[in-house]
Amino acid sequence: MSILDRDFNMLRLERSGKDGDLLWVTLDNPSKANALSPVLLREITELYSSDLRGLGVRAVLLKGAGKHFSAGADLDHLKGLRNAGPDENRRDSESLRALFASILYQPALTVAVVHGACVAGGCGVATAHDYVVATQDARFMYSEVRIGFVAALVATYLPLRVKGRDLRELLLDPQFVDAQKALDIGLINRVAEGDAEQEALDLVEGLLSRASSESIARTKRLLLEAVGLPLADALELAAEINAKSRATADCKHGIATFLDTKKPPAWR
Repeated sequence: MSILDRDFNMLRLERSGKDGDLLWVTLDNPSKANALSPVLLREITELYSSDLRGLGVRAVLLKGAGKHFSAGADLDHLKGLRNAGPDENRRDSESLRALFASILYQPALTVAVVHGACVAGGCGVATAHDYVVATQDARFMYSEVRIGFVAALVATYLPLRVKGRDLRELLLDPQFVDAQKALDIGLINRVAEGDAEQEALDLVEGLLSRASSESIARTKRLLLEAVGLPLADALELAAEINAKSRATADCKHGIATFLDTKKPPAWR
């Protein structure tokens, strides 16, 4: 059975677009503000770890049911961590690492559509996506230091979005940041003037019409893996990816189309 045909407990899936190439995913536990319970965390990880492009999905759009995108950690789960030992704490941390890695390394284009509160791990989930489109009333906060946690995993990829000064303020001073402030510092990509879901859809459809999905996937991986490498190593990685991309069907099609028509292909 395909992962897209599974019955999830806390996720709702819906395909749309050309030949079903868009996948809408809804965090579906509104009574707990879509808090990251172990079940929800595991289901997100399983879905995003899958080869969604191989199943015909070119873009994933994530949203939350109810009043808020996600309130962060599940309180019942937090209660169980009060007396956890080193091994249990490490397992729990590894599950979070797997969650964020699954989103960051998902080859399909990823977009989070955020409304209401987006807190702690929920904020980490949203900002691990390639694009974040927010409603005007959306609010963002990394609240970990409020209760003695460290947003360690989030700190590894937030520098891809925000400058060091803003990163420190976000992680050291746990206060809500409104959508406009989040946009100003680069934490998110768009603040919707109207319907955020429609704006996210317009963004995705426009981008997929202009860009090769294969190139998107390879560029995403390069941006993740080149960060922090010494310049010589980064250039070596880039040269390898550049050379391999030339052998892809998309690249051959793109070159042939441009040479024949002097225009890039209509990718979608």
